[in-house]
Amino acid sequence: MTSEAESLFHNDCPKVSRVLSRLGDKWSVLIVVLLRERAFRFNEIKRAVSGISQQMLTRTLRNLERDGLVSRTTYPTSPPQVEYALTDLGRSLSEPVLALGDWARANLAAIDAAQARYDRTAQK
Repeated sequence: MTSEAESLFHNDCPKVSRVLSRLGDKWSVLIVVLLRERAFRFNEIKRAVSGISQQMLTRTLRNLERDGLVSRTTYPTSPPQVEYALTDLGRSLSEPVLALGDWARANLAAIDAAQARYDRTAQK
């Protein structure tokens, strides 16, 4: 193992693991991709991200805000309106997230075929 790899695994592994666990969360990824378009209000995000509960959306937005990926702006209206937008850090994350999504779409057929082969062999 190279010293760079050793450094990653020994020194930074817990930190990198923590970041990747957030980014590996499907809700976080979907919200980051959605917010690339523009700022959204909470209920707009809820309608756009199919299947997410209100509680999970609240938790995910708070975590993304805590990580510096999303900003939350409250407008003094009655009732107060809250908008969520990507920060510069969040926008920089959206590029590799979109690249990963492109890779997944480009390889769906190959992955489906591999899973079918595996499933046929596992059933024997």
